[in-house]
This record gives sequence, structure tokens and C-alpha cells, in this order.
Amino acid sequence: MTDLQPVRRALLSVSDKTDLVEFATALSSRGVELISTGGTSSALRGAGLEVTDVAEITGFPEMMDGRVKTLHPAVHGGLLALRSDAAHLDAMAEHGIGMIDLLVVNLYPFEASVASGADQDATIECIDIGGPAMIRAAAKNHAFVNVVVDAADYRNVLDELQANDGQTSLDFRRHLALTAFSRTAAYDAAISAWMADTWCETAPRRRVFAGTLAQRLRYGENPHQAAAFYKDGSDLPGIATAVQHQGGELSYNNINDADAAFRLVAEFGPADGAAVAIIKHANPSGVARGASGAQAFGRAFDCDRTSAFGGVVALNGTLDGATARAIAEIFAEVVIAPEATDDAKEILAAKRKLRLLTTGGLPGSSAARVSVRQVSGGWLVQDEDSGACTAADLKVVTRVAPTREQIHDLLFAWRVAKHVKSNAIVYARDLATVGIGAGQMSRVDSSTIAALKAGRMAHDLGVTESMANGSVVASDAFFPFPDGLLAAAEAGAKAVIQPGGSKRDDAVIEAADAAGLAMVFSGMRHFRH
Repeated sequence: MTDLQPVRRALLSVSDKTDLVEFATALSSRGVELISTGGTSSALRGAGLEVTDVAEITGFPEMMDGRVKTLHPAVHGGLLALRSDAAHLDAMAEHGIGMIDLLVVNLYPFEASVASGADQDATIECIDIGGPAMIRAAAKNHAFVNVVVDAADYRNVLDELQANDGQTSLDFRRHLALTAFSRTAAYDAAISAWMADTWCETAPRRRVFAGTLAQRLRYGENPHQAAAFYKDGSDLPGIATAVQHQGGELSYNNINDADAAFRLVAEFGPADGAAVAIIKHANPSGVARGASGAQAFGRAFDCDRTSAFGGVVALNGTLDGATARAIAEIFAEVVIAPEATDDAKEILAAKRKLRLLTTGGLPGSSAARVSVRQVSGGWLVQDEDSGACTAADLKVVTRVAPTREQIHDLLFAWRVAKHVKSNAIVYARDLATVGIGAGQMSRVDSSTIAALKAGRMAHDLGVTESMANGSVVASDAFFPFPDGLLAAAEAGAKAVIQPGGSKRDDAVIEAADAAGLAMVFSGMRHFRH
């Protein structure tokens, strides 16, 4: 077997006809015989190309609304035959099977059908059978056969044929085969995921995840780690749909932090007014709502100016000029927002290293998404944390009830706490965080750190009292002992929101009453590990 193999005969059968005619014309001009099916054949004939219908090759017409057309030995024999095996060649000659050197197939648009909200019957009809069978056959026999599943490879094929006088190299065919098997795997993954979701199988026996390469990254979290970014094909607004307007290439950490920031700020919809989240190492350093984007940014920045250095800034609305000017005063790695005005873009253009991303919208509810984390030997899969609560869900458990303003702050802090690594403690006042304690092994340590940060910022701002004085506190899980609660009280907090559910709830409530705190139970935990 030689490394180079000629391309004399090609079978084309595509649902997406982007650049098809130009590609087929180039093949035909090289003397490649074209075979085709249905709509693809009509498109090529309409362009004046000479095409042989698959039905002429198989001796059977397309039938059953096109469900059966290529599942035939005349097709699969031409794809699977080993050109180096005399018995294979004899069988082809005996049964009149011609070699197929190039297969061009893209599959029925199953993913697009799901995204469009089509009903079950219509979506099932978009499950391709013959296409994957041919793709797998050609990819298996890549020692001799080229398989193309993406129009993005048309130019590569033509360049390869040009470079090798109408032939392709084994390395090239291997690359095409890898792409092909990855495509059929992703296609089957999409089908199985849709079936599991449609038929409410929360834990199917096998689960598959697939993505399409969006970007090769310089490295991962650290320079010695290789990394890449893959998209899952959904159109959910966020980091995967973002348009980058300026700045250097996004890094692994940029993408991770920008996603964390945007998911947090998306907790606040248009009805909440302007909101800004500043993220550092996947944890918020400050979050605030405001009358404008600039005001919200300033209040978020004043929660922890030190940690905001080199962070990611996320907005829940359009980035305007005033907000851009405020952000330009600090060093930020990334700014992400649904939209940005021309004025804002021009202002940030002066910060050449800053990456500006616009997503086209907010992601909305995350109830339909799943979270996947790899562990040694497997994956942990769960629904995204889309849990939320309203004032009506809160249970007052202390003698003192929170005021209306405190309830607003408690619910604000609760939304933020959902996005802080556990153990999470969030101090908030007037719809802005004033101290955040994240990722500690004990809740009392998180309370102490958050209070420390609040006191430090008061000093930096020239304020005599700690920023936590008169604040409310959110805890992502229950207080197992009164100590964490008392640390918050000592910092000046006046109201607390926590899930409740500890065996020592009575002791914690008693401590809250003794300290004059108002406390409510949400009945919902927000661990984030």
C-alpha cells in the first residue's frame, strides 16, 4: 500500500449545501466522477454538472420518503473495500461494485431541529441513518478513502489534491477520519441527550458529552497545561456566543472567570435595573445594583478594590460610555456585557490589552443546563443550580423581623452567595456587597474574612465605621454553630439569611435573638464547590 491514494470517484450527499457547487465543480474539473443523491443531485445538475444518481449505482430507487437510498452493498462495498486485498478486489469485480475514493456527507440537521423547538415526530425524522453509516465506513477505511463531513474542509481537500497531483496522503486522510468519527459521536450524543431530556431520564445508563473546537488556548490554568475551548452548539447567550471586539487572545482563566462573572450578573434581569459583578479567580470581589451601570460598577468596586485588580467586569445591560470611562480607570482583564455602545467601545479601545466581549443577551434560567465535572475514572453530572427564592419563601425565625429594606438586601445577598465558592458568606447593604468570604474550610473563617474585608475597605474609603455596620449577611448553607453568626453580629450585621436545617438551629436562633439579629430561613442551600 502506498501512502498516496488517487481520488477518481466521489459520492456527495449533503443537507447543508454551503459551498457545495463550487467544491463539486472543482472536483469535476479534475476529472473526478460525481455520484449523488436526491436534493444534492438536483443542486449539482442545476449548476450544469454531470452527476450519476445513487439509484443507478444500487439498482434501487430512493424509497420510504428518502429513508432508504444508500444502505446498499454497491455503496458500502465501494467505501469499505481494501484496495490492497485481492479477495476484496475480486468481490468488487464479481458484483460490479465501483470504488468510492471520496465521501462528502453532512448529516440531517438534528441539532437545529431540537433548537427550533420542533415536535417529537419532526425531530425523530431528522435522525440520519444512512449518513452516519457511510461516514463510519469511509472513516474506518481511511487507508484508502477520504471522508468530508464539514464544508470547512472543502478547501483543504482541494489544496491537498493540488499539492499531490490528484492524490491525498495518509496523514491527511487520518485527519479527515478523526474529524468524521468525532462528528458522528457528537451527533449521537445530541440524539441521546435529547431523548433523555424529552423522556425525563435524569440518569440514563450511558451519558455522552460533545463539543466543537472553538479555540486552541495557549495553555490552561498554568503554562505547563495544554488546553482548548469547545462549544456545545447551543445558542444560549454567554461566553460561547460572545463577540470579542478588542484585546489579546482569551486565556483559559479569562474564559472561566468571564463565564462566572456573566452567570452571576445574569441573576439580575432588566427589571432589577443596572447590575455589575467583578470576578477574580471565579469568586466575586464585588457585586452591586445601581441607578446606572457606572454607579453599579463604582459600588461593586468599592467592596474590594484590591481584589478587583486584574479581574473580570460583567454587566447585565448595555455597556455605555460613562461606565466604560469608570472601568478604564482600573486594570481589568475582561469586560463582558450583552451589548456595548460605540462610545464605550471607543473609550475602551485605548486599553489595548483589555478584552471586550458582547454576548447579544443574558442567558436567562439555567434550569435546562447540566453541570459536568470530571473525577478520576468518571464524571459527576448535575442540573445547574437554578434555585431561587422570593420574599414569600422566607421564614422569619427570630423575635425581630427584618424590615422591608433588609429583605431586599437579604434577597440580593442570597443571589450573590449562590455564585461564591463554599463556605460562602456575603455581607450586603443597600443592594451592594460590602464584604465577601469565600472558599474557607469553616464558615466562621468565611464570616471573619468577609468582616475583615469590610473593615479594610472602610479604611481605604476614609470611612470611620466598617462597611459591614448595618449590613445583612447571607450564608450559602446553615450555621452549624452560633460562632459564624456571632462573628457577623460583631462586624455590625443586623439581619441574616441562611437555609436552616441544622441540628443546632435552636441554638443558632437563640444566639441571633440574644444579639438582636433578625434571621430568616430560605429552606434552600447553595453549595458551590
